Amino acid sequence: MSDVSSELQSRKSKMADVSRRQVLRGLGSGLALPAMAGAGLALPPLAAPALAQAGEIRFEHAFGTTILEKPATRVVSIGYNTQDPLLALGTPPVGIREWFGARPYAVWPWAESYLGDAKPTVISGEVSIEIIASLQPDLIVGVGSGISKAEYDVLSQVAPVLMQPADNPSYGTRWDIQTEMYGRALGNVDKANELIAANKALFAAARERHPEWAGKTGVCAYNFNGETGAFIGSDTRATFMGELGFKLTPKLAETKTTQGFYAPLSPEDLSALDADLLVWISSFDTVPDIVKLPMRKTLKAHKEGREVMAGSLIAGALSFGSVLSLPFALKEMESDITLALDGDPATKVASSVKAGLAP
Repeated sequence: MSDVSSELQSRKSKMADVSRRQVLRGLGSGLALPAMAGAGLALPPLAAPALAQAGEIRFEHAFGTTILEKPATRVVSIGYNTQDPLLALGTPPVGIREWFGARPYAVWPWAESYLGDAKPTVISGEVSIEIIASLQPDLIVGVGSGISKAEYDVLSQVAPVLMQPADNPSYGTRWDIQTEMYGRALGNVDKANELIAANKALFAAARERHPEWAGKTGVCAYNFNGETGAFIGSDTRATFMGELGFKLTPKLAETKTTQGFYAPLSPEDLSALDADLLVWISSFDTVPDIVKLPMRKTLKAHKEGREVMAGSLIAGALSFGSVLSLPFALKEMESDITLALDGDPATKVASSVKAGLAP
């Protein structure tokens, strides 16, 4: 099973639990709460938040207020993609929540060089408070983790917990906002600003190189387990398309998101996907399912060769949508996007041809 297929399957398997746990992306948060006495973890009762004093770092977020007395140095990352900006800022987490892909230390290729000699503990499946407490963190990054307020309260007894801004959905905090937040938390604001500026410059340069992209529609689509749809709203893949100047098709722009980040479509009508650029978020072993979609053949994007297949590595980069993964995705995809939009159906995107995305 591909990395992206695993992601989508995990989402589907959790959907029945969404109303209870408010878990977006269907990946589940599942904080394991063992008996504290048996684990030897005598946690103090929750205290009322104090007012920030001089030198303290204060964050207002979805679950309240987090105050750091000084910049954090031992960080546990339980968000599904939060290890990337922490690594970019020079603070390898002591613990990393694994999302998908089974990568060493849960770090993907675009971030490996930032790991150095660090060997973080990989937290798989349910988040065990025993494991987190044993790592003795001075900060737990819970942005994009899907944890509940009750779970946040328990984790806050181990160390300060940083969550997404109150006006952000659980899995919808942009890469630049996250980078800025962690830069403050780590006492590395200048580096955070440098990273953000460099990324914005990369995408601005791409838009300048391709003025023909301006105003065109672009969609990242998926097909898994019989369901086809598009990533929209605050989703990282939709953010990538927006950074390049693409906009949603009119039909998708009017579509209400499911769980805040995607829109399933009727298998009888995929016309909402008929954009100037159609990017399939998949892996090579799921291409046959896409190729066999009957209604795909009715799309102009298909007939005119305006499809791009994002294999497992690029799909992972787009899914992480981080300060490190987005430049990686841009570098890998720019030429494919250019070929897809050159107006000549005879020029097939190389990655699509190799993947077997037949006409």
